[in-house]
Amino acid sequence: MMITDKVFLEIFNNRIQAAVEEMANVVLRTGFTAFVKETGDFGTYLLSPEGETFGSPLDTGYNLSLGIPAAAAIQAIGHWQEGDIVICNDPYTTGGMVTHLPDIHLIKPYFHEGRIIAFGMCFVHSSDVGGKVPGSVSPTAYDIHMEGIRIAPVKLYEAGRPNEQVLRLLLDNSRIPEQNLGDLKALMAALNRGETRLKELIARYGAPQVEQGIESLLEYAELKGRAIVADIPDGSYDFWDYLEKGPGGYPIRLRCRMTIAGSDIHLDFNGTDPQVRASFNIPTHNQQGHYMLVPALIRYFRTIDPTIPWNSGMIRMVSNDAPPASVLNPEPMAAVGARAATFIRVMDVITGALSQAQSRKLPAAGAGQACIVMMAMTDSSNGKKKVGVIQPICGGSGARPMKDGIDGMDFAVGHLRNIPAETVEAEMPVLIERYGLRADSAGAGKYRGGSGIDLRVRILSPDTVMTARNMERMQFQPWGRLGGGVGEHGEAILNAGLSDECALGRIDELLLQPGETVTFLSQGGGGYGDPFEREPALVLKDVQSGLLSAGKARESYGVEVKGNQLDEASTARLRANHVRSEAPFSFGSAREQFEAMWSDELQLAVNAALRSYPVSLRDFLKRKTMAEIEHLNQADQTDQLVPPHEVAKLMEQLRRGIELR
Repeated sequence: MMITDKVFLEIFNNRIQAAVEEMANVVLRTGFTAFVKETGDFGTYLLSPEGETFGSPLDTGYNLSLGIPAAAAIQAIGHWQEGDIVICNDPYTTGGMVTHLPDIHLIKPYFHEGRIIAFGMCFVHSSDVGGKVPGSVSPTAYDIHMEGIRIAPVKLYEAGRPNEQVLRLLLDNSRIPEQNLGDLKALMAALNRGETRLKELIARYGAPQVEQGIESLLEYAELKGRAIVADIPDGSYDFWDYLEKGPGGYPIRLRCRMTIAGSDIHLDFNGTDPQVRASFNIPTHNQQGHYMLVPALIRYFRTIDPTIPWNSGMIRMVSNDAPPASVLNPEPMAAVGARAATFIRVMDVITGALSQAQSRKLPAAGAGQACIVMMAMTDSSNGKKKVGVIQPICGGSGARPMKDGIDGMDFAVGHLRNIPAETVEAEMPVLIERYGLRADSAGAGKYRGGSGIDLRVRILSPDTVMTARNMERMQFQPWGRLGGGVGEHGEAILNAGLSDECALGRIDELLLQPGETVTFLSQGGGGYGDPFEREPALVLKDVQSGLLSAGKARESYGVEVKGNQLDEASTARLRANHVRSEAPFSFGSAREQFEAMWSDELQLAVNAALRSYPVSLRDFLKRKTMAEIEHLNQADQTDQLVPPHEVAKLMEQLRRGIELR
């Protein structure tokens, strides 16, 4: 039964929020790796005895874990005792709680008089847990065994006594054991701090009221979330978007039909591509309201009602259908390391669907990537291996219905922080030659998108290995809304400006030598609203600040800038005959060209036909079928030689041809 004392509930919520923020600050201040202490890729949570998140930080660390399904991991431990700490990082034995191996989780039960009142949980994204590349995440990994050590839920501490064998197993399978040990100690300190704060709450209010307060917080968040959903017009809204260059070079499509019925939301991902022989799969286990599927909804709820408690209650009304053996619900033992690229695109898909229901309340697409650049080399002074993060390269956010996008940071990964160049250079033998905003990258609009990042790194050590996972939007640009233009796509360049300059495209693993440079140009966010309605003074300001060239100002905004000053007469002439645009979405020429051949109906037909075959054949047959359809269309020069109803027949012919050989 929900507590009716709203004053107590507000005070209790603030105390819980303070406790998890304090836990997060313990990790931030005592973590060892740069990815923890600078970038902030870690999380601290308080869970109900059933595993539902009732406390999660807003200001520190990773804040996308509302809806994290912890029940399976909790239940995997048959008997909990005071002083236990469980460690795990395996997606396939934790029921969707862990989604890739670098996220090392610790769970500790909080007891009172012999019974569990709550659990503390926290994780860090380890900079290395083994696997085929430094940093453990490679887009081209094709099974989870290539991605590092797997640890099913097991007690790292049992009744307060450490299990040295388990700890040794983890550390011996990492390239940076000392740093991993330091991060683990930071997590344990955070769990102990959370336990202390919960005991103080019990001493103040008594265990029954604390237990009731936990459930009441969850119920209150659900109540406020349902009120927001009830305000969205009932109906079904379809949207899809792509990850680029999956196996065979074909995009991976994510498709969702969002259905609003009263105060309930259903996310139907049928039509999403099958799991791939690459590491873009997300092991959600189709858990309802899974935290990798709902972040766009959570952020929408929090924007509409900033007072809603930050806990998993707010997504109790969300259900989902992520089809088995799809990229959003793969079968074991699919690779999952680069799943961040996929969940970022899921956020874009949900935003696109929701924007059809709430047209004037949702932004354009942001940069759509969180490219984590890592390097590994041998330290010449001591012969030890060094592995570290150079930078999480994001890009501009999408423009908002009332405001420009944010430069250099996308909403999708707003929890990540940049690493100061001085810190990078102090810890790794590299030189950061340039780090700033990318000119002419923002999507044009009445409100422009955020500008992307321009980063150049010079290598100072022999045989340096660079990895750069989650590079996306290198072809299909961030889309604009209601007449807004697309953001610029991303680029990576080896030795820019020199005779051996080379476009790199998406980086998996790159061997570099002293003196070589890699330049990253990240995406700008999409624009919102007709660019010719933007105030000329704002366009001039962007030209003067170097974010926009005079040529782009004239072309995209109809604003003439001469000598760094506004030419009002020329601007009036340029804008005089403009035809206003309110196209719901602007996808850019690359996506439009792709979909001229690959219609929604044709892609749905390919997916439907694949369901007739074993999972092991689906990704292969998809590649073969798409290649054959493209070949036939190009040979015949027709818009669509193979109609959707013929796809299944063509696919079976291809399969039989393979058997005959």
